[in-house]
Amino acid sequence: MSAPDEHRHELTVEDTHAVTPLELFFDLVFVFALTQVTTLMASDLTWLGMLRGFAVLAVIWWAWVGYAWLTNSIRIDDNVLPRLVMMAAMLAMLVVGLAAPSAFGEYALLFGAAYFLVRALHVLLYLFTTRDNPDVFGAVLRLTPGMLAGAAMILAAGFMSPGPVRAVLWTLAIIIDFATPLVVGTSGWKVDAEHFAERHGLIIIIALGESVVAVGVSAAGETLSAGVVTAAALGGVVVCAMWWLYFDVVALVAARRFALLSGRLQANMARDSYSYIHLFMVFGIVLVALGLKKTLLDIDAPLKTVASVALFGGMALYLLAHVAFRLRNIRTVNVQRLVASVVLIALIPVGTLLPSLASLVIVAGVMIALVTYEAIRFREARHRIRFDEH
Repeated sequence: MSAPDEHRHELTVEDTHAVTPLELFFDLVFVFALTQVTTLMASDLTWLGMLRGFAVLAVIWWAWVGYAWLTNSIRIDDNVLPRLVMMAAMLAMLVVGLAAPSAFGEYALLFGAAYFLVRALHVLLYLFTTRDNPDVFGAVLRLTPGMLAGAAMILAAGFMSPGPVRAVLWTLAIIIDFATPLVVGTSGWKVDAEHFAERHGLIIIIALGESVVAVGVSAAGETLSAGVVTAAALGGVVVCAMWWLYFDVVALVAARRFALLSGRLQANMARDSYSYIHLFMVFGIVLVALGLKKTLLDIDAPLKTVASVALFGGMALYLLAHVAFRLRNIRTVNVQRLVASVVLIALIPVGTLLPSLASLVIVAGVMIALVTYEAIRFREARHRIRFDEH
């Protein structure tokens, strides 16, 4: 009898597993990276700063997505060597987070080198753990050139002086990264739907937690007047509403629909609904965190234009991502969230005129109204979805 393989544990299509402690441990580094993206935009409150923030978040998100797919199909924490490689990737991601606020400046090369290491370790770990699984191994091989090319361009950008060439390299890196799965396709992938949905739900919680941290840290630096406490409480209300809108029904319906699919249809939904659309949910949350941070810095002053876009527009982006999520999953439009998004976008100019505390009251009011409307209008459907087995 041959000895059991001590290096890997492959899942079959029928296997399912909960999110592991190692995955949660890995995600803690992503929390730090999210806070650093907010720091980047807060320190450069311009349209260019916001664009750079999105670019940094996009590449960090895509690295996280790669590891989410990896740990969905492979039990990394069951064996010592893959576990150590995963931890090495965590350390590299920590450096990515440290360098993120200056990814286009002083620490561009450090960011690029650490990011390339994160992506290279992902590819090596995937190839090593799937070498006896021809379908998945072949799928990884098809994706590898695109994954490494994008990371290599960001590394190359670190050697360039600030300017158009660096911007072009970053743009090409993001395009290659996000286009590669569409061009290559999802043939060969096996998805554990329950684990995949849970992992992305947890990352939404992590992103919302970053918003809570932004509120807490900003409030802690101010005199705790009645206005500041009120603003902090309203910020908490906004974050709670964002949590409610995702986890009360949306995540449940999507996960059940996801689990009913199989093969390429299931893999395509994993790619589109979770890898792509969730990026815009997370970026919306990060923008709201930025808006909350700027609101608490001076509750009596109007928001600057970019900060108002972050607060109102970030919330609108979060809701629009929900609309896209539902449209992709069940082919229907969430009209009330679409309307709320339009209202929030229309209110952006108001944020530059009223005291920032008043803007926060308006955003909280829109979110409370939306949650209340859905809870009353769809109470029977909600009860059926949440408490019925089928």
